[in-house]
Amino acid sequence: MKITSAEFVTSAAGLDKCPATSRPEVALAGRSNVGKSSLLNILVNRKRLARTSNTPGRTQLINFFAINDSFHLVDLPGYGFAKVPAHVKARWGKMVEGYLAGREQLCGVILLVDVRHKPTADDRQMYDWLKHYQIPTAVVATKADKLGRGRAMQNLQVVRKALPLAGADPLLLFSAVTRQGRDEVWSIIEEWIK
Repeated sequence: MKITSAEFVTSAAGLDKCPATSRPEVALAGRSNVGKSSLLNILVNRKRLARTSNTPGRTQLINFFAINDSFHLVDLPGYGFAKVPAHVKARWGKMVEGYLAGREQLCGVILLVDVRHKPTADDRQMYDWLKHYQIPTAVVATKADKLGRGRAMQNLQVVRKALPLAGADPLLLFSAVTRQGRDEVWSIIEEWIK
């Protein structure tokens, strides 16, 4: 996809605060520090459109980015380990669940997992939840550049077994360093939003 414009729109603390628009949306979900904001930046060819950090839990609201003035990419707060109090994590969970279950504009979710590690119980729970609500899902295994090709492919099979993928749900490798997987992610997004 050719990117002609990419801009931050707003942050929302709940479904009622999301933009009043009919534009299609694709959300990025995953545990804290898995690379959601980095994926978004690589997709739109911008270094710092979405803020990245080495500190888990930096994204605390639902962040909307307008792409080509035609659809939104939505960066969700991470789940799992984050350097925030338990009550904040609980609030994030309700906020994210409310968005995923109630947002009519949502066309699909890119679920990010770290290819270096077996998917966590939280990853499995998120995938099962998305399948229960019949939300189109693609699983993107990030940080592929941290492993050799053979090891990355082995670990991809571990991901496939840990998240028994439903039907045609894609599973692919991604690297924010080498940009591996960028075009494949765009193909999935284009299919969902058309």
